[in-house]
Amino acid sequence: MENLTDKLKRPLRDLRISVTDRCNFRCSYCMPAEIFGNDYPFLEKSQLLSFEEITRLVSIFQKTAGIQKVRITGGEPLMRKDVDKLIAMISAIEGIDDIAMTTNGSLLPVYAQRLKAAGLKRVTVSLDTLHDERFKEINGRGVSVKAVLAGMEAAEKAGLGVKVNMVVQKGMNEGDILEMARYFKGTGRILRFIEFMDVGNSNGWNMEKVFSKQDIFNTIHAEMPLQPLKPTYQGEVATRFQYQGSDEEIGIISSITDAFCSSCNRARLSAEGQLYTCLFASKGHDLRSVLRKSENDEHIISILKEIWSSRTDRYSEERMQNTDKPR
Repeated sequence: MENLTDKLKRPLRDLRISVTDRCNFRCSYCMPAEIFGNDYPFLEKSQLLSFEEITRLVSIFQKTAGIQKVRITGGEPLMRKDVDKLIAMISAIEGIDDIAMTTNGSLLPVYAQRLKAAGLKRVTVSLDTLHDERFKEINGRGVSVKAVLAGMEAAEKAGLGVKVNMVVQKGMNEGDILEMARYFKGTGRILRFIEFMDVGNSNGWNMEKVFSKQDIFNTIHAEMPLQPLKPTYQGEVATRFQYQGSDEEIGIISSITDAFCSSCNRARLSAEGQLYTCLFASKGHDLRSVLRKSENDEHIISILKEIWSSRTDRYSEERMQNTDKPR
């Protein structure tokens, strides 16, 4: 297998696969209800990649670039019927040894056991606050914090690893950072804080709602001193820290003030089969049409090699260059 790298010598290692564009939440920063209402034209079943098509593509990615890690996303991935069957199909591919899922957690009490049995290793659950009314406002569907915590418990009971993602928005929930850190310290669930970002523009970053990586670190460090940890692998997204005097860690994901473009080794496959070489890209490469026309994997491999070897994406770094630096 040749070493597939892009124009900036970044390898292709991780693949994020969206299996649906539907979600049972309407989070204000992701799928706001005023846009994704009852009349929103979600994808028809025929427009989605089938499980067989997704599995074929994962196998091709593995053969082409040696990827080992796959992350299942959405929308809310548990809204895709029988998604555990897809996980079992991917798990059977030689060379794939790590399958994870990003989820809002609300449906895990129903599906956790099936997901684990199918080969899922771990889940990352989104939770932006422990305050019920604030969380109901954020998720736009009146879902309680208790429902998400129950999902985490179900996942752990099934034997899945659990991480927790908190998107921090200035003016919304930056005051909840310490409470989240206190709550999850000692639970074995790694908490990761994510800088809020406005996606889809090419001008400088809008810093109005950004509570920076340094601000997050300072907030926690003042009460619970932190020390840096080395990355566990090349291209790791989160900057890892350890609580001093313990072996417990947290992470901070900064796509804005400390972008990780230079080491980014991940690609994203959308539910309708568009391949994006940057997680922020607004335009992708249509692999669905190629899949449905071609019975020859070698043809698809050649297309994938061309896409990745031509990659020059540095979205976050380029936007930061046009941004007034936070004080």
